[in-house]
Amino acid sequence: MRKKSFFLVFASLLLVVAGAATKAEAGAEVNVNVGINLPPVSYAAPPEVVVIPGTYVYLVPDLEVDVLFYQGYWWRPYEGRWYRSSNYDGRWRYIESRKVPRGLGALPPDFRHRVSPGYERVHHREVQKNWKRWEKEKRWDKRGDQGRDRHKDQGRGKH
Repeated sequence: MRKKSFFLVFASLLLVVAGAATKAEAGAEVNVNVGINLPPVSYAAPPEVVVIPGTYVYLVPDLEVDVLFYQGYWWRPYEGRWYRSSNYDGRWRYIESRKVPRGLGALPPDFRHRVSPGYERVHHREVQKNWKRWEKEKRWDKRGDQGRDRHKDQGRGKH
């Protein structure tokens, strides 16, 4: 009788463990697939960004899609949803709308058209390294031109 009880307990435990593993696997699969359908973005080189006037949100210009940098992360709006990555070319993950920073949610619909071609371009590494300090010091507020390259506007080109 003892062997029979042991076998039943062992078989029951095995079924419970197998069922839990199957549930965990299914949950992981759902989470892994979130955000996969984003259209790919191609960069000729690591991107430069420009600050969107009146914000501390940075836009990668010259792309067909919107790729933004804000408060340490890269962001992509797509079909009414927001996606975030640690790297400009990294893996995009869906972010619930309640977790999207206010600065991104407050962008005007025409934010792309507010950036003039003459605006100063900053390499992505500089922005990633300095964004906190620039916000704290109000770098772009102090520069009333919002980072516009004055030399280019005067016809002398960028140095």
